[in-house]
Amino acid sequence: MKNSAILYKHYRFPPEIIQYTVWLYHRFNLSHRDIEDMLAEKGIIVTHESIRLWCNKFGSVYAWKLRCQHQGYGDTFFLDEVFVKIQGKQLYLWGAVDQDGEVVDILLQARRDGKAAKRFFKQLLKKCRNEPRKIVTDKLRSYGVAHRKLVPDAIHDTSQYANNRAELSHQPTRERERGMRRFKSMMQAQRFLEAHTAVSNLFILGRHLVSASDYRNLRQGAFASWKKVTVV
Repeated sequence: MKNSAILYKHYRFPPEIIQYTVWLYHRFNLSHRDIEDMLAEKGIIVTHESIRLWCNKFGSVYAWKLRCQHQGYGDTFFLDEVFVKIQGKQLYLWGAVDQDGEVVDILLQARRDGKAAKRFFKQLLKKCRNEPRKIVTDKLRSYGVAHRKLVPDAIHDTSQYANNRAELSHQPTRERERGMRRFKSMMQAQRFLEAHTAVSNLFILGRHLVSASDYRNLRQGAFASWKKVTVV
């Protein structure tokens, strides 16, 4: 990975503006044109196309750095897959969250058979670095194939309602999909969702579960982590 000075070289705008723009896009349900107007109100004139290019490039870089500094996930994974239609073609978005609600991994695939399940499990295990103690899924038989082949020692729970956490985890994706008027391509969707989930993991802090003072401390910690991965 290039160092930060080289990363921002040849860009007309200061790194601070690029970092703030990418954060806005991945943290909130805003379009590139929304952010263009927000920056214009502050006297920063930049086109929505430049913002799109910044988000594509730097979002992936920041997400990679956030994953590298991540402290680790829980020992229980909730897995689920949902339909996503791109250019008239039905695809499947596979996702996994841990017991704390953090997104462990996502993968967009054309199928949801045993081969697709094993591919997702392999990527999941590579990213989390530790095998889960327990996995929770629906009754799709593809999960059983991947479980027996790749994590046979993990408990596999398929009981009714146990997987609600994974199903609910897709709601932010659906909201962004609507805001973007659907994903334009498989590559664009995968790139965006990887960056979006990395930023969401950092800044979704369970505000309703802690006191206001604790939340402010957690938020300051999140901002410090964000600064660490974007600093020049």
